[in-house]
Amino acid sequence: MKATASSGQRERLVIVGNGMVGHHCVEQLVSRGALQRFELRVFGEERQRAYDRVHLSEYFGGSCAETLALCEHDFYDANGVHLHLGEAVLEIDRERREVVTAEGRYGYDQLVLATGSYPFVPPIEGSSGNARLVYRTLDDLDGIRAAAAGARRGVVVGGGLLGLEAANALKSLGLEAHVVEFAPRLMPVQLDGEGGAALKAQIEALGVGVHLARATQSVSAGETYRYRMNFDGGEHLETDLIVFSAGIRPQDALGRGCGLDIAARGGVVIDNHCRSSDPRIFAIGECASWNGSVFGLVAPGYSMARNLAGLLMGEAAVAFTGADMSTKLKLLGVDVGSIGDAHGATPGARSYRFIDEANSAYRRLVVDASGKHVLGAVLVGDNSYYDTLLQYAQNGIALPADPAALILPQGGGAPALGADALPDSATICSCHNVSKGAVCAAIDSGCSDLAAVKGCTKAATGCGGCAALLKQVFEHELTARGVAVDKSLCEHFAYTRQELYGLVRVEGIRTFSELLERHGKGHLGCDICKPAVGNILASCWNQPIMDPALVPLQDTNDTFMANMQKNGTYSVVPRIPGGEITPDKLIVIGQVAKKYDLYTKITGGQRIDLFGAQLHELPLIWGELIEAGFETGHAYGKSTRTVKSCVGSTWCRYGVQDSVAMALRLEDRYKGLRSPHKLKFAVSGCTRECAEAQSKDIGVIATDKGWNLYVCGNGGMRPRHAELFATDLDDETLVRLIDRVLMFYIRTADKLQRTSVWRENLEGGLDYLKQVIIDDSLGLANELEAQMQHVVDQYECEWANALNDPEKLKRFRTFVNDRRADPDVHFVREREQRRPAAPLHLIPTVEEAV
Repeated sequence: MKATASSGQRERLVIVGNGMVGHHCVEQLVSRGALQRFELRVFGEERQRAYDRVHLSEYFGGSCAETLALCEHDFYDANGVHLHLGEAVLEIDRERREVVTAEGRYGYDQLVLATGSYPFVPPIEGSSGNARLVYRTLDDLDGIRAAAAGARRGVVVGGGLLGLEAANALKSLGLEAHVVEFAPRLMPVQLDGEGGAALKAQIEALGVGVHLARATQSVSAGETYRYRMNFDGGEHLETDLIVFSAGIRPQDALGRGCGLDIAARGGVVIDNHCRSSDPRIFAIGECASWNGSVFGLVAPGYSMARNLAGLLMGEAAVAFTGADMSTKLKLLGVDVGSIGDAHGATPGARSYRFIDEANSAYRRLVVDASGKHVLGAVLVGDNSYYDTLLQYAQNGIALPADPAALILPQGGGAPALGADALPDSATICSCHNVSKGAVCAAIDSGCSDLAAVKGCTKAATGCGGCAALLKQVFEHELTARGVAVDKSLCEHFAYTRQELYGLVRVEGIRTFSELLERHGKGHLGCDICKPAVGNILASCWNQPIMDPALVPLQDTNDTFMANMQKNGTYSVVPRIPGGEITPDKLIVIGQVAKKYDLYTKITGGQRIDLFGAQLHELPLIWGELIEAGFETGHAYGKSTRTVKSCVGSTWCRYGVQDSVAMALRLEDRYKGLRSPHKLKFAVSGCTRECAEAQSKDIGVIATDKGWNLYVCGNGGMRPRHAELFATDLDDETLVRLIDRVLMFYIRTADKLQRTSVWRENLEGGLDYLKQVIIDDSLGLANELEAQMQHVVDQYECEWANALNDPEKLKRFRTFVNDRRADPDVHFVREREQRRPAAPLHLIPTVEEAV
């Protein structure tokens, strides 16, 4: 048995729960110097330390537990906090003031319950195993991933926020996804009837089946799929797995077990200071019930954690008096927003509605009886209106003479409220309770850039939904203080990247020195402007980047046309368009890899990467690959990388279009296209979406009438779903629209800006982009297409060009006057066999190269 006694002067503080709210409480205590007062002990039932549940779906997009973790691995040890992971608290002994685990008993003087909630699974006959999965923890997600292996269809029971997240997870695993909801609309808590209908239409357009007003009575064996879900009324739906996301329940078992007061609908009853019926025990987050309410969002839990940390440290008590449940979401790539009294339940409330059935968009503005103040709002399809409406609602700002103007189409959301109209008390970041006044104080204390403000206040570091508003307030406050908001590229160019692109294009500038002489200052440039200008020149004119005038502008990877690896070797990535390759070419790759002892890896983009090449070997390797018919895959550049595809109608029984042929066409057209950041494409032959097109910069999904085009998605640490841009396109129209989108992005994006970030920052949002690209509102369509055609016509394999130029080959020599490799450089073997010596007879001497 383990037992702990009071450690001298310090009180024993125990926190049960290491989720987002429990961890935030620890952070608040640490920042207040609590470890001088308390011996702090934290228990987590899961094996992983606290992770970001808000972005849980990213786990299926490549993120791991470490990526999602809310702190560095040594945070607890470094701050003297005892962290017990995988050790569940089984009982609270209030008389002895101890918590009991399977490992022993631990004493406390103050106890905080942050045990969160658990998923509600209705008692349905026959539901077990893969017909009784839940979507709550990383272990749950591992279970779903295992169940999806070999499955074709998955069903989520529950059409709320988490249910739609779960449906998206099933889609990302390649399953045909369906949602079954007991209520007559999706997200019944946040949305009204019209909003639910708009969301249903958008989600069904993405290929997700939606079944409303369905109550599952039992689960039995299926005929076509593994299970049959039998609904009340005789209908049924077959599936291979079932994920339940039918709501949450407070995890209050410990409170119940030790006799704390429990609310009628569950949850440990707390007062305005998060104290339970036992004055030594507190509860925060989803396990707590305040005034009969349990709050299922993270922001209220964070507010409780902050208030409690202050109370425990003896600060002036700040009461918890409820929480704003407004929320802005993106579900399966669809914008959804809900603010305040979204249902208009307040007596005398009146509503304004905008319904766009053609685009499945809906907006509702709820105002008070006087018509002067916002009570709530519902948004489906376009959240660019959200920030402005939220500030009207939260701060009691008087409405304009025509309130309906706030939700009518503006080409860029609601009319800008302006940062100057917000009081200092206005909440900018609800996750971390950061007010406008706190942002202003951070600026006054010396924070001179946005990153510094974020680091000081934590604003926009939670869910990230306030990033645009934070930027607006920051720039406004700098201007108000007489500080010019400098958007210069760097000290050498007093222009943005977009402005420099325009100068290069209009004036036909083809070298960095010419641009610097005409529009810059200084003589050399820097590490910011040189790569940016090099990228612009390549996007405009597509000259070989190894030309002498362009080489100094390139970074390390572009300089040697290969990605440098952490051990100093380089990767070789030949282009395999659409993932299609002949047996002969596969054999060549194997022979080259074996000859040069390269580590080989099949990537998610349907290519084969070869790792471990030394610098002087690159020309030799590429010489053999190009002779076999390969081209450079541009894996080293800010350019088109891959066009992933499924097998489409050629082989797959579900395919409705030839996705392989379209992928080949797109990759052949856009190979070599330089852009502000890397570009990835995908083409799926049906709505099963096996090529994962909706996570790409350009995604194409076949329909029985043509192609649906999706734009501006990306994977990575913070994935963004691509958005549906146009539907049922023929081949030529599809290519024409992609030409325009890509060239407009290249013309207007900032340096190193992904299409996803560009789209989020694009004034006017998706509607504006459609107007420019589809409706040609700026009269640029022909120009954008012509510019793209010029780039296409100028294409040349960069490695083939370099191999034919002795001067360019000199860059791949370890020594200027010696053809051997550097004898002092040793490489770690990736394989057991010995690395062969470099074939010196194939490396030209300096004299031969000249």
